[in-house]
Amino acid sequence: MSTPSGRFARSGPRPADGLAPVFRFASELVAWVATPWALASWSVWAAVLSVVVLIGLPTVFATPGDKRGVVVAVPGFVTVALVALQLVAAVAAAWVAWHAAVAAVVTVLAMVTVVLELPRWRWLLTG
Repeated sequence: MSTPSGRFARSGPRPADGLAPVFRFASELVAWVATPWALASWSVWAAVLSVVVLIGLPTVFATPGDKRGVVVAVPGFVTVALVALQLVAAVAAAWVAWHAAVAAVVTVLAMVTVVLELPRWRWLLTG
């Protein structure tokens, strides 16, 4: 596979996405809203930094073959870790910032996202 950074190229075709991107984006959106909401009472700067980290890192760092327009190529485990960071942030912040019923729904959303992401994660973790 010819990529700008061939050393991080994945073997084999990327698995079909199905509903995984929809659930991944919903989880990311929750993380982008809930994390600064949870941090704002402690520190506005931490709230702002959380948004920069949660949106900025996955925008800049990506695995070739997984995303078009890779700015900085990274191995698959970094992409998996960035998605995991989003999911953990969404769940933890929801439990801190919101009512337990809403946080429980966010937790289920994150769990479904993990299940749907497993084929992609397996592909990202094989070189």
